Amino acid sequence: MSRSTAAQLGFRSLTDERTGESLPVSGTVPAWLSGTLIRNGPGRFDAGGGVNHWFDGLAMLRRYSFDEGEIEYTNRFLRTEAYDRAEAGEPTRQFATGANGLAELRRWIRALGPPEPTDNANVHLTRIGDRYVAQTEVPRWIEFDPHTLETVGEFTFEDGVSTQMATAHYVVDDHREESVGYGLSFGRRTEYYVYRVPHGSDRREEIGRVTAEGPGYVHDIAVTPDYVVLLEPPLHIDVLRGLAPWTEGFAGMLSYDAAAGTRIVVLDRSTGEIVADPTVDPFFVFHHVNAFERDGAVVLDLVAFEDADIVDALSLEELRSGGFAGAPDGHLYRYRVDPGSGEVDDERRHPGGIELPTVPPAVRTKPYRYAYGQATDRAGANGLVKVDVEAGSATEWWEDGTYVEEPRMVQRPDADSEDEGVVLAPALDTDAERTYLLVFDAETLTLRARARLPHAVPFGFHGRYFAEP
Repeated sequence: MSRSTAAQLGFRSLTDERTGESLPVSGTVPAWLSGTLIRNGPGRFDAGGGVNHWFDGLAMLRRYSFDEGEIEYTNRFLRTEAYDRAEAGEPTRQFATGANGLAELRRWIRALGPPEPTDNANVHLTRIGDRYVAQTEVPRWIEFDPHTLETVGEFTFEDGVSTQMATAHYVVDDHREESVGYGLSFGRRTEYYVYRVPHGSDRREEIGRVTAEGPGYVHDIAVTPDYVVLLEPPLHIDVLRGLAPWTEGFAGMLSYDAAAGTRIVVLDRSTGEIVADPTVDPFFVFHHVNAFERDGAVVLDLVAFEDADIVDALSLEELRSGGFAGAPDGHLYRYRVDPGSGEVDDERRHPGGIELPTVPPAVRTKPYRYAYGQATDRAGANGLVKVDVEAGSATEWWEDGTYVEEPRMVQRPDADSEDEGVVLAPALDTDAERTYLLVFDAETLTLRARARLPHAVPFGFHGRYFAEP
């Protein structure tokens, strides 16, 4: 396979499912690493007549379990309504795929209201109470068995709160023993509903509500010990535009208004009161790195894009023609917000391109030093980067023809330092035409082990590491 078309491997459908397969490992996986990494992402793009965007592939879970230096691998599609329809050759309306506006209007009329959104929960996953749940950006989430990855059924909150959109990015705060999320409710007054879910519970508790101005496409939020921060970018959702005859999917309802700027809403985490609501020069953001408080200010580290061109750059047409080379790079910025005055200042903390950032749970919502992410600014590869956010320096790992996905840093039990542990990252080797799970030393980014999967797995999105199951 020529290097110019190598990235197509990551957007090629995979139908092969494996259960409990022992992976051959070169190198050494530390014996203390005992737990499970579960990841989510698209696995099939050609069913149901095919899809138009990376975000729309059928959800496939991947499970890597670690025990005494051994790694077992399982992958399985979520068996959902969207999966069944795709298998039957019937497309479902998703992020950028689906019926055009006139056909959608007819569906609304037949359904006497908006038809149900897709249950193709391919973005992220979390634990709610004792249930493991695959998440997407509409509130049709899917429970699955964390050992077999078999689909259990649809998960819903039984609290009477209705939202039409939802974040798939829960901020899991082990310090406060709760997860924080939000939903978006459309209406005469469109609102973001910000809530917590206490660990061990499967019920939401309201933190507060924010009246939307766009409304904006909000993918992720940030949390500190005292505040929740919701950034509303100028990528606005126009519901009526969704009924236009040329519109396909949710992406067709989005429009970028640079004149609107980016809104930073800071809520008191205890009372729900909005304590600051400034608007800054426009930028777009998918993912936050971490947030904390220092000297009375709220500090936000995030991956900022100059505009929202990244959304169209992730269409399958663009990706299959040029891979990630044509996608704009995100950059790590630090924003400081004074909750009293609303004053904001910002600075870039790393010169290179970065996405899919992570920090270990022990420092989440706290002052921290190291962030790990996918390094994105080299042709023919995606690397791994460790950024020292205080010093502004970085360590990187690259291998030509290898595309590293989202990393997860796992601290060694009873670690003495923040970066004592390992970093786990799937990576597609385009020369071998296989995916590997890579295990790095978290301090040095030295590659400690490489576990070979039986196939090339399409590029996924997000995952979580669990000490159990």
